Amino acid sequence: MSDPSHQSDSTDAADSSRPADSSAENPNSAQTTIYAVANQKGGVGKTTTAVNLAACVAEAGYPTLLVDIDPQANATVGLGLSKQESPTIYDVLIGDATIAQATNATEIENLSVVPSAPDLAGANVELPRIAGSETILRDALESHRGQYRFIFFDCPPSLGPLTVNAMVAADRVIVPVQTEYYALEGLADLLDTVGLIQRELNPRLVIGGLVMTMHDGRTRLATDVEDELRKHFPGLLFESVIPRNVRVAEAPSFGKPVTHHDPHSAGAGAYFELAKEVALRG
Repeated sequence: MSDPSHQSDSTDAADSSRPADSSAENPNSAQTTIYAVANQKGGVGKTTTAVNLAACVAEAGYPTLLVDIDPQANATVGLGLSKQESPTIYDVLIGDATIAQATNATEIENLSVVPSAPDLAGANVELPRIAGSETILRDALESHRGQYRFIFFDCPPSLGPLTVNAMVAADRVIVPVQTEYYALEGLADLLDTVGLIQRELNPRLVIGGLVMTMHDGRTRLATDVEDELRKHFPGLLFESVIPRNVRVAEAPSFGKPVTHHDPHSAGAGAYFELAKEVALRG
């Protein structure tokens, strides 16, 4: 397994596993933190992580916005909306709608979503033709920074214009990493892209953390990958590990996060714990 570290500077759920209730802390009092959930490698649990993190921190009382910036629109469907919603993030990016106009409420209290649709794929061609297009999403969200405590971007599995827009607008990047063979493949490229955007377009951008997903602790391979990640990224890896879990896999077909589909499952418990870590990091 290749070592990309030189590229970087750097059981069932119980109620107690949920993020601490923030009602006594005035969740609106802190500054908005924007997370891009990104990995150009597909099938690593990126959308599942974005949806469940957003749901968990929202349930804890934090006003939260999830922006689906993936043309597959899986985060949109995973929160009970359809791929025919209008307007969408595509309309925002081309200047036909504002974030406020594209924002939809969800069944989860404190959680709103800006949906995506398949026509967002056209933005990969259109955005590079627009001067300064890298900052469109950041500019569109600027007036909403005080409205939400957390904003999450579900990025597409690529390092193209949509992911770049998300990283330019974000404060931190969360990278889901599947604990299987080739887990580290492409990670160096992602870290290089983050470094480039940090230097050229968004000095505040940092890696917020790497989260291990689809982990099967019964296999030697998963254990070996976990050891590799902890060796190369000791300061970046979240302690919480997301297990391979049937409830996590089936929840999107019900239009719900696993934390609402089966809140007592091992997968839900792991996402509650991860949300605690994210909330503590700010």
